[in-house]
Amino acid sequence: MPDVLLSVHDLACARGERLLFKAMSFGLGQGQLLLVQGGNGQGKTSLLRLLTGLARPEEGDVRWRGVSIRRSREAYNAEMFYLGHANGVKDDLDPVENLRFADGLQGRPFDQLRAVATLERLGLSRCLDLPCRVLSFGQRRRVALAALLLAGVTLWILDEPLTGLDVHAVALMEGLIRDHLNAGGMVVATTHQALNLDGVSVQRLLVGNVAIPELA
Repeated sequence: MPDVLLSVHDLACARGERLLFKAMSFGLGQGQLLLVQGGNGQGKTSLLRLLTGLARPEEGDVRWRGVSIRRSREAYNAEMFYLGHANGVKDDLDPVENLRFADGLQGRPFDQLRAVATLERLGLSRCLDLPCRVLSFGQRRRVALAALLLAGVTLWILDEPLTGLDVHAVALMEGLIRDHLNAGGMVVATTHQALNLDGVSVQRLLVGNVAIPELA
């Protein structure tokens, strides 16, 4: 078993007066995927926001490399990338400019050749000079995926990563996840669509009033 890098300890989350889940604990190591499942409004996105540090739990703690993410924010952010429902793509910038902006926010040097090659790999070669406001949702999603790949981080946190992607892009996304895990990366993801990830170490987590992780 790989060493645990991301760990959750007795986590509880509420929305208003409603308790979404409590007493949640799990650990994730390199090469592992945690697939978060549950019905609408059960707390899947709320859990991801807790894992990123964008929200604070009612109880419990999230730790990265054994240290609470509240105390190691900068170090954690350098190893984690969150892709939520919003793509985080700026309308007035073209795809390359968006990637330059994303790297600047994280204090990373920008490699334009690598950025262009990544966008082309994701099928955006004809869109490089277009402002993102004229791109389709699926194309904008691919720009966000390019930012994810260029970040070079260990932990991917993905909220419905297949949304807006056609069948070819879904297969590409599955391959990206598989490659990331095989290279020692880690993924936490929610999805309503089935993922074809044969040969990957998957944990499944049911989110609701009781959340119990189980091996797939």
